[in-house]
Amino acid sequence: MSARTQPAENPESVHRSGFACFVGRPNAGKSTLTNALVGQKVAITSNRPQTTRHTVRGIVHRPDAQLVLVDTPGLHKPRTLLGERLNDVVRTTWAEVDVIGFCLPADEKLGPGDTFIARELAGIKKTPKVAIVTKTDLVDSKQLALQLLAVDKLGRDLGFEWAEIVPVSATGGDQVSLLADLLVPLLPEGPLLYPEGDLTDEPEQIMVAELIREAALEGVRDELPHSIAVVVEEMLPREGRPENRPLLDIHANLYIERPSQKGIIIGPKGARLKEVGTKSRTQIEALLGTPVFLDLHVKVAKDWQRDPKQLRKLGF
Repeated sequence: MSARTQPAENPESVHRSGFACFVGRPNAGKSTLTNALVGQKVAITSNRPQTTRHTVRGIVHRPDAQLVLVDTPGLHKPRTLLGERLNDVVRTTWAEVDVIGFCLPADEKLGPGDTFIARELAGIKKTPKVAIVTKTDLVDSKQLALQLLAVDKLGRDLGFEWAEIVPVSATGGDQVSLLADLLVPLLPEGPLLYPEGDLTDEPEQIMVAELIREAALEGVRDELPHSIAVVVEEMLPREGRPENRPLLDIHANLYIERPSQKGIIIGPKGARLKEVGTKSRTQIEALLGTPVFLDLHVKVAKDWQRDPKQLRKLGF
């Protein structure tokens, strides 16, 4: 048999595994996209910018690949020490992944923030960069076409070419699996990095804290989102419960920066805090698969976003 007609190795037998991270301005839809790809909630989402503070890893399992998604905080002009640390997290992550997905919302014109990030990406020579135009359900086809052209031009103006430009709607599920199809070939060949069935490597305690923070963020005034931090002090099975009726006791503290913010979080006669507890408990029980008793306390950690000692204590 001549070399030309020799059967090629089956390309589908190659298994790929690696890390992809999503970057973009705050509120560009990175966490929603992570959750849509994983098929379950692993990153908290909020319509407030700068919700993500940790790099949450979501794991996408496919027969031919394992794609580990690293969700980073939004890159922004920092005003506090917390802001600077969040930006450091982003840059460190970029340096360690196999592919970078840059999320740009379809319903917002490209601005200085996008150019700022794209310029940083231009400096990362070896890593393939995929432009992901998010929130396509919010625009018509003409507006989408203009945005895709603008995104293409943004790369060319800065002297690099996007490996792919993909429009998606994470909330509508449009083109989400296509995005995974396009990211996988950009990963190196390799074995499974995580056991089948794992959806994240985030410790349960951190995920519980994030679910409480997500519930606390809803409906508070604009000045509060960055001021809320949640620490789960302990998670222990209630002693003396029958095996078929377990109960998990979770004690958590919500930290804010000023005494005046306490009333906003607690609400009249404690109504708001109670609502936060009810809402997050439902989510926590779904996550852990067990009934939960949730004990929440609100504490003041004065100006914690600017204080290195407090930041350390709160896990940053």
